[in-house]
Amino acid sequence: MIDAYEDPGRPDTRGGWRYLWWLVRCQPGRSAAGALLGSTWMVLLAAQPYMLARAVDDGLVPGRLGVLAGWTAVMFVVGSVNAWLSIMRHRMMTRVRMDANFRTVKVVVGHVVRLGAALPRRAGAGEVVTIGVGDVQTLAQALTVVGPGVGSVVVYVVVAGLLLAVSAPLAAVVLLGVPVIALLTGPLTLRLQGAESEYRERQGILAARIGDLAGGLRVLNGLGGKGLFADAFRQDSQRLRTQGYRVGAVASWVQALGVGLPTLFLAVVTWLAARLAAQDRISVGELVSVYGYVAVLIGPVAFFVQMAYDLNRGVVAARRVVGLLRLDPEPDTGTLPPPGGPAELHDPASGVRVVPGRLTALAAARPADAAAVVDRLGRYGPTDADWGGVRLDAVPLDAVRGRILVADNEADLFAGPLREVVAAERPVDDAALGRALYAAAAEDVVRGLPDGPDSLVAGQGRSLSGGQRQRLRLVRALQADPEVLLAVEPTSALDAHTEATVAGRLRQAREGRTTVVTSTSPLVLDRADTVVFLVDGKVAASGPHRWLLDREPGYRALVARDVGNPEDPESPEDTSGTDGTENTEAAAVTDAGPGKATGAEEVVR
Repeated sequence: MIDAYEDPGRPDTRGGWRYLWWLVRCQPGRSAAGALLGSTWMVLLAAQPYMLARAVDDGLVPGRLGVLAGWTAVMFVVGSVNAWLSIMRHRMMTRVRMDANFRTVKVVVGHVVRLGAALPRRAGAGEVVTIGVGDVQTLAQALTVVGPGVGSVVVYVVVAGLLLAVSAPLAAVVLLGVPVIALLTGPLTLRLQGAESEYRERQGILAARIGDLAGGLRVLNGLGGKGLFADAFRQDSQRLRTQGYRVGAVASWVQALGVGLPTLFLAVVTWLAARLAAQDRISVGELVSVYGYVAVLIGPVAFFVQMAYDLNRGVVAARRVVGLLRLDPEPDTGTLPPPGGPAELHDPASGVRVVPGRLTALAAARPADAAAVVDRLGRYGPTDADWGGVRLDAVPLDAVRGRILVADNEADLFAGPLREVVAAERPVDDAALGRALYAAAAEDVVRGLPDGPDSLVAGQGRSLSGGQRQRLRLVRALQADPEVLLAVEPTSALDAHTEATVAGRLRQAREGRTTVVTSTSPLVLDRADTVVFLVDGKVAASGPHRWLLDREPGYRALVARDVGNPEDPESPEDTSGTDGTENTEAAAVTDAGPGKATGAEEVVR
């Protein structure tokens, strides 16, 4: 199977069928071995009726026990070898499927990474989830055609030849039987393909709706819109269920025909062979062999129907994968060099200016306005911002990403040891990790884990509280140590004590480096060198926090509204303990300067 670090190759995205063929061509040796093992296994199955006929006609009927024993021994040996071949065939086809699965995952993940910030604007989250959860496995399953599929064709031809030696009419019936079955099942498989495509599309839409609801449930509840969205979700799920019934109805007919038609086929051929035997046109042994041949053919004929079913579903899944792979990343047309050192960032759309080497806070009544400024300053989307007098979109994207980091408060956390989860792109150094943990007031998170920084963290930090996850995201951003850090609401899930601690330590950790935070918390704003007050996405005023409090009524009203009542359940809260209670051992510590980092380094060690 494909190695975790192996290049998956360049996929053929000209269509679903071509993508499936590309997956076969990526493993020619394994595919050929699967076809050979599958063909040999099925041919040896077809050889058993021939040997049984010889045992009956040459040994049992004339009473030659030695010949009967000899053919019995041969049948036993061939059956034993075929059992081993069946195991090897199954193993080989498992490798073929798993290679296709992992290769597709690598291709999709690599392309998603290349799309970067353009992905949410080009494809829905539900579509990506549906591809990763369902479509990858479905298209991998379709590759069984290279093993049992090829073997079924080979054994079909072999059995037809063996029957031709017994009776030409029987051979003709066998040769014509499979095309008739294909004609009967073909329209159903095409109908299944259309129903399956629509079902997958609706499934992607519903998965996106689930993600939106899960992410904004608290907000919806506060606005009184939970019932409205719940009704919309209920209607979408009912439509998906109805479409699932359509898919199930067609699939059940396909699978019923896959079992019923081969059985009917066996009955017809056996009846014809019995009439020939009654007319003494074939021997008893040949009658037995004909029954055996057709019994062997039940498997391949049924697989032809199943193969059509799997291939149609696989093509639908492959088309969805190809649709994602066809999304082109936004072109990087930047050719101008970035500033040689720290430089001012300016967003003309809002009027925000970020002075290098200082801590700037963006405060807006609508958090989306501040986040939009950060997106433009970080070049996550269309922007006319400039960096040291150079348009940001005229600088190569790699240069921008290497020096400007946008740290979102809902950024993904991957599964793994904590030290690797927050490692950014550089080797994990205990001293640096300790300083970052201290700056983010996250020492208690490490203390609460069984193996300290080597403890495993679940995907998206599900084993941690909301406040712990937010602090780990800040640790990761500080570990990256960018020249410019743009942090979106880095303390929104923290209680007042922890938020004050983080605000003070963040200022010290980023001393002399450009830092921008979006927040309406007075605990954070009071630590900023400059606060930019945004109204309707435009700069309304800027200056120190206390100066704005005295001179800007709108700013004063915004900040006063943000001071939550400790008894209000909607106030920001950090439930750092695993039992839902706040662990304030580190949070209550006052900011005592860089010397305290030694304690955090001790936690890491």
